[in-house]
Amino acid sequence: MKTSAKKKNLTKDSIWMKEPEEHDFPAALDYLELLVDPDEANKMVEQLKAAPTIIKKSKDILRASKLALLPETNIHVKESLKKVEKNKKLSPILLVRGPQELIIADGYHRLCCSYYLTEDLEVPCRLI
Repeated sequence: MKTSAKKKNLTKDSIWMKEPEEHDFPAALDYLELLVDPDEANKMVEQLKAAPTIIKKSKDILRASKLALLPETNIHVKESLKKVEKNKKLSPILLVRGPQELIIADGYHRLCCSYYLTEDLEVPCRLI
């Protein structure tokens, strides 16, 4: 889906699942273990599992993470855009507050997809 072909009726409910998928948590653990020791990473994932799903704007998540927007040509971003085009929902993003920036533990490519659809899109996420 090209950004020029954005849908005008995009809402968080039409794009996002209400709860993360089960396989998102082991993916978050793999990533967090690169940043902190395994015991701390496990604790974080357990907190993410228990945290309520909240709503934030894609542009704010991206700014807080201090990460670059992945290009629309990135294979994972393209897959997420195709999923949305086929009316399949994306899993919420898993976030951890870091000392200087927000850590996207899982869902970076989904966040970038969301930003390409509209930077003001509300994104369901778990935040600890």
